[in-house]
Amino acid sequence: MRNMIPAALGAALLLSGCAAAPRVETLQVRVPVPVACLEPVPERPSMPTEGLQPGASVDDFTRTAQAEIERREGYEGQLRAALDNCRKPIEGRDAP
Repeated sequence: MRNMIPAALGAALLLSGCAAAPRVETLQVRVPVPVACLEPVPERPSMPTEGLQPGASVDDFTRTAQAEIERREGYEGQLRAALDNCRKPIEGRDAP
């Protein structure tokens, strides 16, 4: 009989844990999800030095190289604009 009282108390303690409802907590986790960028890649322009004939004078080469630098800068601007459009956050989602 003496052994029954501690066993009954232990069983009562164990069963009281089953009576309590578990605490449910909802967590919102923000995870970046990769999204394909559908920005079109600008077409590479033909560069003036590619059409330069062998044996061209230094003056011709200098003029052509200067024109190519300006054309490359314009092309780089188009590429940067396309990249910036791909890096923009997706609209319609709330900010963190």
